[in-house]
Amino acid sequence: MLKPDTLALTVVLALLTALGPLSTDMYLPSLPAIAAGLQATTGQAQMTLSAFLLGFAAGQFVYGPVSDRVGRRPVLLFGLGLFSLASLICALAPTIEVLIGARFLQALGASGPIVLGRAIVRDFYEGPRAGRELSRMGSIMGVVPAVAPVLGGLIAQFYEWRMTFAVMLICGIALAATVLLRLPESIRTKSDAPLSFTAILAGFGMLLRHPAYRIYVSFSMLAYGGLFAFISGSSFVLQEVYRLDELSFAFSFAFMVVGYIAGTFLAQRLVGRHGLDGTIRFGVASLAAGGTLMVVLVASGAPSSFAITGPMAIYALGVGLTMPQAMASALMPFPERAGAASSLLGICQMTFAAILGIVLGQNLGGSALPLPTAIAGTGILALIVFAATGRVRGRAA
Repeated sequence: MLKPDTLALTVVLALLTALGPLSTDMYLPSLPAIAAGLQATTGQAQMTLSAFLLGFAAGQFVYGPVSDRVGRRPVLLFGLGLFSLASLICALAPTIEVLIGARFLQALGASGPIVLGRAIVRDFYEGPRAGRELSRMGSIMGVVPAVAPVLGGLIAQFYEWRMTFAVMLICGIALAATVLLRLPESIRTKSDAPLSFTAILAGFGMLLRHPAYRIYVSFSMLAYGGLFAFISGSSFVLQEVYRLDELSFAFSFAFMVVGYIAGTFLAQRLVGRHGLDGTIRFGVASLAAGGTLMVVLVASGAPSSFAITGPMAIYALGVGLTMPQAMASALMPFPERAGAASSLLGICQMTFAAILGIVLGQNLGGSALPLPTAIAGTGILALIVFAATGRVRGRAA
């Protein structure tokens, strides 16, 4: 059995938390091929990504409370089983409508391992040790967006798009087998509290009445919204407008990830000197600068795909500076409701990104301009919100 304080357990928990990003980023190079193969429009193909995000947000609502009541292992196995079944349906989907529905189910399954992977860390570890474990797992989350598109690009170049979902199916089955055979039940005392939908909603309402919470959640929503706009629209823009092949697109996508990782490393230095709000200030400025530069370059007719990927690296640097500090600031006033505050933040973030992705998908066509417009809009709005809410944030501090 996997035991605490072992590398094997850390690797398994990290892979569980990486399942969601893997499921989105690995199939991005295949989006144009999916649209062509299923005779779908660009907007319909992009809906497979937005449906995944909506399912991911919905799943976060239930997995934590249910696992507190019945245990981590059975709920985790259910999530992995649902993910694997949905991946099989995706691989065999005869129409774009079936694929969209299967992606929603796949996300419902994938959200469980992420929520429960972190819960298991809290079960096994306390204090600084839990923080170190989550940091080690989080480093995988930075690597997956760089590796997954490259893997997806290789699959798309040598096989048809259905093979990407077959690889996801294999990953889901392998993780389910590991959990079934090797992962012990981690929860020590199961909760006897009733699972009430009304009670959860009432708690969420209390959180939303806190002004500082709303502000910091908005920073996280806007930063991730622009990032998701790039994730959902870049495959069409870079492959169809700038004529990159699948593998070249994958490496261009990885360029953005380097910006994000650089932002997270820079934030660790800045937060000690400038605090959470000071680091967010640098972050929202980078978001606005990257988005604006992208609009200028694309509108001026720059022929290179670097007009998209270069400014996106600057925007991603801002995401790395903004999102972790905004999340920490949002949770800080609620030590007794940190779980609920984290869940609601994730739901808001994912829902906003999905809506933005749907709107972007409906406007993508022969022009690259809708993509930088969406990214610049989120960055500039984040900067405006920061400038307009200094007094409220100051009172909260």
